[in-house]
Amino acid sequence: MTTGTAALSWAALRDLRCAELESAADGWGRVGNRADAARDRIDKHLLNGLRETQQGAAAESAAARLRRLNRNFQYVHTECGLIRTTLNSLAHEMKAQQRALMLALEDAAALKFTVQADGSVSYPAAGEGLIDGRPLQGGTTTSNGLPDLVPPSGLAAPNPNVAKAQDIADRVVGAVRAAAEIDWRYAGILRRLKAEEGLAVPTSTWKDAASDAADVRDAARTYLRDAIPRTASPAERNAWWAGLTQEQREEYLAVYPDVIGNLDGIPAAVRDAANRDNLQLLIGTLAGRDDADSVAKLAGLREIDRQLQAGTDPPMFLLGIGEEGNGRAIVSYGDPDTARNVAAYVPGLNTSLDKEFAEGDLKRARDTAIATHDLDHSSAALVWLGYDAPQIPDGLGSLAVMGEGRAERGGKSFNSFMGGLAAASRYEDPHVTVIGHSYGSRTVGAATQYEGGIPGADEIVLVGSPGVGVDSAEELGVGRGHVFVGAAENDIVTKLPSKSQVVAGALAGPFAYVAGDLADPGDDDLWFGKDPASVAFGARRFPVDDGPRLVSGRGLSIDAHSQYFDPQRDAVSADSIALIAAGRSSEVKMAEAR
Repeated sequence: MTTGTAALSWAALRDLRCAELESAADGWGRVGNRADAARDRIDKHLLNGLRETQQGAAAESAAARLRRLNRNFQYVHTECGLIRTTLNSLAHEMKAQQRALMLALEDAAALKFTVQADGSVSYPAAGEGLIDGRPLQGGTTTSNGLPDLVPPSGLAAPNPNVAKAQDIADRVVGAVRAAAEIDWRYAGILRRLKAEEGLAVPTSTWKDAASDAADVRDAARTYLRDAIPRTASPAERNAWWAGLTQEQREEYLAVYPDVIGNLDGIPAAVRDAANRDNLQLLIGTLAGRDDADSVAKLAGLREIDRQLQAGTDPPMFLLGIGEEGNGRAIVSYGDPDTARNVAAYVPGLNTSLDKEFAEGDLKRARDTAIATHDLDHSSAALVWLGYDAPQIPDGLGSLAVMGEGRAERGGKSFNSFMGGLAAASRYEDPHVTVIGHSYGSRTVGAATQYEGGIPGADEIVLVGSPGVGVDSAEELGVGRGHVFVGAAENDIVTKLPSKSQVVAGALAGPFAYVAGDLADPGDDDLWFGKDPASVAFGARRFPVDDGPRLVSGRGLSIDAHSQYFDPQRDAVSADSIALIAAGRSSEVKMAEAR
């Protein structure tokens, strides 16, 4: 590799060992991981131990130094992640130019041309003169130049090798020039990836780190970014990706992992590869922030990363990751592109990208995947956090749980994601089950109302639902016989009053109870419409455990709302969900509707 200023020859490009760049990237990644482990030790052991055992000014001073060291390790982790990404991106782009060069050299060898050290190409005699019929002389041509031997007669036809040699020379020099530009570009980025002198990591340094990240992401030529079909349909994006050359795909993955990894319609394996790189960059970026939101997201990202590194069975696929809003994460257990059965679970209230999500919601998806896989090995189950679920407490934002705006916006995004799965699946008609829990069931309901319904959906499962925005299972687009509901007796969310009951009760004062009955004479309305577990809704209800009571001798508990997927706490419900996801819903035992 050059320094960015020295001349690059085609021989040097040919002999460049990109594997060494990738190995160096891995080394920086290991250094970053060690820095992260050191930061973790400071957090969990040194600082906690100091606070628990020491008091006074000296202890406070020591704690301040440890916190500064903690920030230093965070910064090391961030910068190492950026260097790793830069080196991998450089290797990807250089490989593309190496391939272009090698193809030109192979063509030259096949034609018995000679590529000179300066990139010019010598070619043999060929063709025949118009006057004497003798082969026209060979010569040497340079990129975008003229051959150095020109037949003396203007009547002579050109040597047919001239155009071929010219093409090869152009390709050789083009590859070398492109490689030199890539080298210069990345050398500049790497020179800027350096820390200030001293041990302090002030706020200005973290701002520089954010700028460094932007430089790394935008290192490639801007036409690549503009060519990404961001506004196209998932099917069109899938076709766009299929139409790219391997070199182009590698360049996009190297430079825009955050975009490709979250683009609906791109194959799952590609999204996974891109998002694993982007996950490291996000961890590095958020490690430099101290606000509660970033800290919570960082914990979630690190737990996802830990699980990815540890490996799981079925294997994990990271189909989406991002820090926008409450955070974004889409994790599949099993490859949805190659699975005959795919289950997509949409979580609800209080779900955000944090450690609780990474441990709890991911476990729900994995439990479903394992149980479904036992019934049919060709199965995958995923959790989709692609929207801002309402959070409580969240100031005035807490009122979002009473509204349908977030569900409507989330439904649109979920619809797009499912369209992407349909476009990328290797099965013409895979068996797809959509599972909505809590407010997530309202989001699923919103997704069904777009033209054509949820792409590919065969079954819909609603658990812990406060209503889905429609009054009949038939309106969900898969047929009422393919809509299944689980509602625990002690799950308060499945027994929320309807909006009309609340209004009538508020207006009726002491007659609130009577007014509520008049507002909902069938006692089967919930906040977001007809109770999915009711006779009137028309879905198929499967039995579930009653769950702990809201109020008992142990105090207040809402656990009945969260155990539908748990094979230990509610095996009947978990097994029913797995049977439906595996396409064996006829084996599910039914319970009476409310």
